[in-house]
Amino acid sequence: QVQLVESGGGLVQAGGSLRLSCAATGRTFSTYAMGWFRQAPGKEREFVAAITLSGSSTSYSDSVKGRFTISRDNAKNTVYMQMNSVKPEDTAVYYCAGRDTYFITRDPNTYVYWGQGTQVTVSS
Repeated sequence: QVQLVESGGGLVQAGGSLRLSCAATGRTFSTYAMGWFRQAPGKEREFVAAITLSGSSTSYSDSVKGRFTISRDNAKNTVYMQMNSVKPEDTAVYYCAGRDTYFITRDPNTYVYWGQGTQVTVSS
């Protein structure tokens, strides 16, 4: 089992930056591909970004590409997401998720482990 705990959420003005962290405990963190998803009120959970085991390959949704950067530090069992040039439409609960494989996908149903989420609110 892997436990995931997100942190770093909060209130930020449009155009500002925020850095989310996801700390993993339990089984070997470096076994897993990791992803970030988000869910706004009244909307379905959507893919934001994902990173492979080695960190050499990443994937982003079109809505955040060029603004958000996912990274990981396997020595610290932590995955990060740097959020720059945030927009009001980025407001959502952000979830960290992990797979039982090193391949990344955009489908939340393929992720086995989930954190409790951290709220990000962008004011205009």
